[in-house]
Amino acid sequence: MDIKLLAWPGLVTVLALLLYYSLSIGVGIARAKYKVPAPTITGDENFERAFRTHQNTLEQIVIFLPSLWLFSIFNNPVWGAAIGGVWVLGRIGYAWGYYTAAEKRGPGFAIGSLATIALLVGSAISIVSQLLP
Repeated sequence: MDIKLLAWPGLVTVLALLLYYSLSIGVGIARAKYKVPAPTITGDENFERAFRTHQNTLEQIVIFLPSLWLFSIFNNPVWGAAIGGVWVLGRIGYAWGYYTAAEKRGPGFAIGSLATIALLVGSAISIVSQLLP
């Protein structure tokens, strides 16, 4: 494999981490705006949506990043990056929807989840196929 191709999933990793970091900044801004002092995690509904968006992204990124890299190494880094890019867009949609109203987070969550499943299943298939004689 051409090592330069790994720059694509590397770029997606950077984008995912920038998204996560921006969501953490959003929580800090919401804390100040809605007067929810640390370490409190409940209060104004708008703050709670910003907080849950950040927390759920953390919960999802834990499975997404290893899946992205396993797929990229054992399958195809360009396809891994493309599917990973869909995950990032899905998480942006999730955040945008959740910030608007909790019931609008579903489509973004579904897109991100499907991308993660594709990466995870694709990784498993590629790894198992390489282990078989």
